[in-house]
Amino acid sequence: MFSTVWRVSGPPPVPPLQTPGVGGEGMKIDSRSTTLTAAFTALYVVVNVLQMISLGNPTVYGPIQLRIADCLIALAALFGWPVVGGVTFGCFLTNAYYFLGVQDVILGPVANLIAASVILLLHEHRFVACVAGSLPIGLVVGGYLWLFFPPPEACNGLPIWLGMILSIWISSLVAIAGIGYSLLLVLSRQNVVGSLKSRGLKVRS
Repeated sequence: MFSTVWRVSGPPPVPPLQTPGVGGEGMKIDSRSTTLTAAFTALYVVVNVLQMISLGNPTVYGPIQLRIADCLIALAALFGWPVVGGVTFGCFLTNAYYFLGVQDVILGPVANLIAASVILLLHEHRFVACVAGSLPIGLVVGGYLWLFFPPPEACNGLPIWLGMILSIWISSLVAIAGIGYSLLLVLSRQNVVGSLKSRGLKVRS
């Protein structure tokens, strides 16, 4: 009897495997995140190149280094890990292009990685997160940049390394907690967030 039933109905169908990130909805989420990471990487590089062309190298690679592109770091509070990856890879490409030194190519992206991760971690307190996110850039980048440039004259009287840390931190504070936080407020408006979500993007409203 059992063999007859087996021949008629056949073995029960095996459900398809749903591997996260390989096909199905998981693949869509990963694909969007990868695309968004690439977009932030490209945007970070392009903004730095345009700033370098229009204002000159010192504002991008020098002792003041007010990188307007660093405002994108603040967006980690809204878009999450794609921004963290984007500003990290973008910084690597930007610093490798000019190649001030090995320290800049390695430690610059590390500083952006830490800064964006701090902002992501503190995303519920966005202004505090942006202020806190500027600190790693000041400490890490300022901690080695004095090997290549003297600090600005305004920092005379301080030890060279401390003057450079202070200069880079203030620049990062303006870019992240000033420009970046303002951009974050605009993109966090309900109608903007709704439009982003309707396009399938994961955002923190």
